[in-house]
Amino acid sequence: PVAMGTGFGAGLGLALASSAFIGGSFVLKKKGLLRLCGRARAGQGGHAYLREWLWWAGLLCMGVGEAANFAAYAFAPATLVTPLGALSVLVSAVLSSIFLNEQLNVHGKIGCILSILGSTVMVIHAPQEEEVSSLESMAEKLKDPGFIVFAVCVLVSSLLLIFVAGPRYGQSNVLVYVLVCSAIGSLSVSCVKGLGIALKELFSGKPVLKEPLGWVLLVCLVICISIQINYLNKALDIFNTSVVTPIYYVLFTTAVMMCSAILFKEWQHMVLDNIIGSISGFLTIVSGIFLLHAFRDMPFTPSLLPLFLQPGRADPHPPWSSADRHQSCQHQPLLPSEDKGSQSAEEEE
Repeated sequence: PVAMGTGFGAGLGLALASSAFIGGSFVLKKKGLLRLCGRARAGQGGHAYLREWLWWAGLLCMGVGEAANFAAYAFAPATLVTPLGALSVLVSAVLSSIFLNEQLNVHGKIGCILSILGSTVMVIHAPQEEEVSSLESMAEKLKDPGFIVFAVCVLVSSLLLIFVAGPRYGQSNVLVYVLVCSAIGSLSVSCVKGLGIALKELFSGKPVLKEPLGWVLLVCLVICISIQINYLNKALDIFNTSVVTPIYYVLFTTAVMMCSAILFKEWQHMVLDNIIGSISGFLTIVSGIFLLHAFRDMPFTPSLLPLFLQPGRADPHPPWSSADRHQSCQHQPLLPSEDKGSQSAEEEE
């Protein structure tokens, strides 16, 4: 049970503030990218957005949101903080419809809801990560063959997406650049956890600054974040924010959970209900992404609804009309259908 104290309230507030800042950061970045009239856009490999204050404001909001999210884990349990991160998707979608005039149809809204529900179910049934309390134990985790294979696969797939798939499909398929951000982001989260351990040891008085692992993690984190920012800007410049944000959230969360499961051996002691819950949550996320991505350009008008749900439209065939109410069985014809046909033929003759 979670203790409902001051720490819990602080963690809940930090998690909500993190979602608001991160969701708003996508809109600010998109607004700054749209102001690049006549200059090299991020989608064509330009970096003119670095001279837009709105883009820097979005980056600052994202930094504040990530810092608040990191601090929330110190006060509230992860099963509360992590699902609340999905609220940034809703914040981004609502702000995009207000400030960017981006329309999100019914299919997209249902896809967002399914993605959030699936992510929440996966987090609820996710196993607890193995405790890592020092840089020495973190170094042993990083040397694990499973994590090395995972890191190599991430790097190779990212290079293929950047240099092979990017020039061909980057302008038409939203998954190309978002997959690069998500894959590299899984490694950046591992670096953040390692640096968090280093900061704890530094505050406890240990000579962490002399350890080379901490500096290696810091350099890797800077490189990963730079790659994420670059390709996330390209995705935001080409596609709608309401499409990029949910897809990025789902793929990024999935990649991080896979990386954490391999690095911290989270799936070794899972029970059956957690396995079923994780699979169900993942399938729900896939369904939401399909609805959001496959039907994003399909207009949904009231004319597509059934007649009894359309506003201002009455049922053309009511089951109990006024004519039926005044008509009795005495007015019904007594002749069968064959006699009626023969009678009409005689009248014609």
